[in-house]
Amino acid sequence: MRDFAEKSVEQARKAFDGFLSAAQKAVESIEGSTSSMQSSAADATRRTLSFAEQNITAAFDHAQRLVRAKDLQEAFQLQSDFAKAQFAAIQGQMKELGELASSAARTASSQAASAAGQAAAAARSAADQATSAMNPNRGPNEG
Repeated sequence: MRDFAEKSVEQARKAFDGFLSAAQKAVESIEGSTSSMQSSAADATRRTLSFAEQNITAAFDHAQRLVRAKDLQEAFQLQSDFAKAQFAAIQGQMKELGELASSAARTASSQAASAAGQAAAAARSAADQATSAMNPNRGPNEG
């Protein structure tokens, strides 16, 4: 009886160790996902700052052209051209930022789903091992 109890405890310990190992792998995978999201956020921040720099430079260039305008008609034309160019530039910038965000979300979602699947499989395996350890007459695939 003592032998049986010792074997059961040892098998349960092994099952629990397997579960902990799988849980650690899942945490590492989630950390990788978090790291990926941080990297994506940093990329988006750099792009946003780059866009801001481009827009400010364009605004200063526009202001210099306005100051040099010969008459009111030229100033209105410059303003119209600037507004069209900035509208197009901002549309492109928003599209690019949207694509970055979408890509980051897809990557994070995929990594999280993978980690969840691994954790669930590890939990099932650990539970099966624990059940087998507690009931040596049942096979690991019997439910």
